[in-house]
Amino acid sequence: MSRLTTAFTKGHPALVTFVTAGDPHPGATPAILDALVAGGADVIELGMPFTDPMADGPAIQAANLRALAAHTTTADIFRIAADFRTRHDVPLVLMGYANPMVSRGAEWFAAECAKAGVDGVICVDIPPEEDSELGPALRAAGVALIRLATPTSDAARLPAILDGSSGFLYYVSVAGITGKQQAAQASIEAAVALLKGATSLPIAVGFGVRTPEQAAKIAQVADGVVVGSALVEIVAEYGENAPDAVRELTQALADAVHSARDKAPA
Repeated sequence: MSRLTTAFTKGHPALVTFVTAGDPHPGATPAILDALVAGGADVIELGMPFTDPMADGPAIQAANLRALAAHTTTADIFRIAADFRTRHDVPLVLMGYANPMVSRGAEWFAAECAKAGVDGVICVDIPPEEDSELGPALRAAGVALIRLATPTSDAARLPAILDGSSGFLYYVSVAGITGKQQAAQASIEAAVALLKGATSLPIAVGFGVRTPEQAAKIAQVADGVVVGSALVEIVAEYGENAPDAVRELTQALADAVHSARDKAPA
């Protein structure tokens, strides 16, 4: 059983957390990842800094700029991932954009992911119709390709999204950028029901989730809840001193998500 499968079969919804690699500098990231694990994160998404993160809101855009200003490279990211894997079994997913992933060739990138112990990849700007750019190489290397579904992904579109997808399906709950607003609970519930009717993959819901209370409501219907900008803002505020605050928020989120089904209305 893969680490990702294990993360979503613990008997409770999974907390999926996001931080940007190299923010505030590459040497600080390992302690931040350790804090996420200590706080109870079930899956960690590690953002690959990029100059034009078009799907990301101000908090993650700023994190990308800080990481790039600190000269974070793809090699740094793989070193961070490999170091993480020597200490933890928590699934690690790289999230980012096509250019850093395919600039040296998809096969090279997939092989480096496998060597570093990366469990999955989310590529924001390669649509399913262009799967050949990255998908075959990742699958050959045993690395999950995690796709995104959005509020505009209707029943006719879903088969293309799901073809070749693995690990889990990331439902982007708002038609916008990260961290700015949260979708209405009713729309999330309807979307999750539609997706569960189309796939057996776990459904993780993200974008705009900031508090334990918000996360708990989503966890009543979804298999996982993704929190990113709220954690990235802690790193922005505290820099190298962020791990304690990161762990504290992660623990509050994990407690809320993991116990959500116990508190769901009958």
